Amino acid sequence: MNESIYQEAIRQADTYKRFGRIKRVVGLMVESKGPDASVGDLCYIHSPSGKVAPVAAEVVGFHNENILLMPFQEVREVSPGSLVEATKQPLNVKAGIGLIGNILDAMGNPLDGSALPKGLRPYPTDQAPPNPLERPPIKEPIQVGVRAIDSLLSVGKGQRIGIFAGSGVGKSTLMGMIARNSSADLNVIALIGERGREVREFIENDLGEEGRKRSILVVATSDQPALMRVKGAYTATAISEYFRDLGYDVNLMMDSVTRFAMAQREIGLATGEPPTTKGYTPSVFAKLPKLLERTGSSDKGTITAFYTVLVDGDDLNEPISDTVRGILDGHFILDRKIAEQGQYPALHILKSISRVMKQIVSESHIERAQQLRSLLSTYEENRELIQIGAYKKGSSKEIDQAIHYHPAIMEFLRQGIHEPSTFEHSVEDLNRLFS
Repeated sequence: MNESIYQEAIRQADTYKRFGRIKRVVGLMVESKGPDASVGDLCYIHSPSGKVAPVAAEVVGFHNENILLMPFQEVREVSPGSLVEATKQPLNVKAGIGLIGNILDAMGNPLDGSALPKGLRPYPTDQAPPNPLERPPIKEPIQVGVRAIDSLLSVGKGQRIGIFAGSGVGKSTLMGMIARNSSADLNVIALIGERGREVREFIENDLGEEGRKRSILVVATSDQPALMRVKGAYTATAISEYFRDLGYDVNLMMDSVTRFAMAQREIGLATGEPPTTKGYTPSVFAKLPKLLERTGSSDKGTITAFYTVLVDGDDLNEPISDTVRGILDGHFILDRKIAEQGQYPALHILKSISRVMKQIVSESHIERAQQLRSLLSTYEENRELIQIGAYKKGSSKEIDQAIHYHPAIMEFLRQGIHEPSTFEHSVEDLNRLFS
């Protein structure tokens, strides 16, 4: 029985190596005559001297019967006629329990240059989203560990959330809090297009030793080629899918999906796509839903996803923000004015929403959350009158209530970076606020 399986494998094995030759290099793009390959296939570019290791590249298109390749790293010692070797398969990463606690590059290799742990299995990075009919409804909350979120913007297992903020408003710090305090089985954290300096700072300051023990990090810094930044997002998503298929509840945190879109724009422009809104190419808006729809719940496990979106000039209606907000199941807005007032986390509760909260928490919880929102909204609408002393006490019962509760609400929404809060305690604190 086993012999026949092995004999069949030998018969089907492709023993030929297929090569092409480089014709030209323009900017990010390498054009070669041959080899026989499909879009998405992995190829290797060999230097004529053989002294430099072959450079991995991906087939991204065709031009006049030539193949267009995008290298994963900077191409050196390459000349016209250099050999291009086809592998006839897309990029696979190795996934398994042994990855937990490791920091990987966009191709799934340890960032410190060490060897991968044993017992890992190959897993394709580019997969189709699950069938919509195979997605069970979200019915159970997951603890995020941030009081304002657990009580007022409750997140469900398998929900996908966008964290929208300008630069320096606290996205990375919030992600670190979620990674340390969440009730998920493990975290997969993708740092896409980050500054090299910030990677170690995030690992040591925001994530900490406690968070790292239950996390897998995938890092593709801003100085790396566009394809590496795109692949970093796919690799992190694939590792999350692997653990979801094993029945785990996984947190996927990607910082940021905006850098992914910018990297895809670079690739699109290099392959000759026409620029559209703000220079983004059509492929950006085609690939965003394919990436974001891969996460969520399945019949085996769940991926609860948090995608940060870098909002240019604090404009929430710029193209990437608008597209991502329309795909995801809710959004958290981090407001610069709130951050400037020294309140952390700088969540703008009135502009943020969780689209599945009503399905996963009790009626009394929803009533309390709506009561707090109403008081906060009333205070914000009349803030100027109250602060300049133009409002007379007793003129409006609603405004009187909002003024009375405002200091307690602000204290409730404020939380220290290293101040954990369970889901149950957050709900108790919300109820205690009005008792």
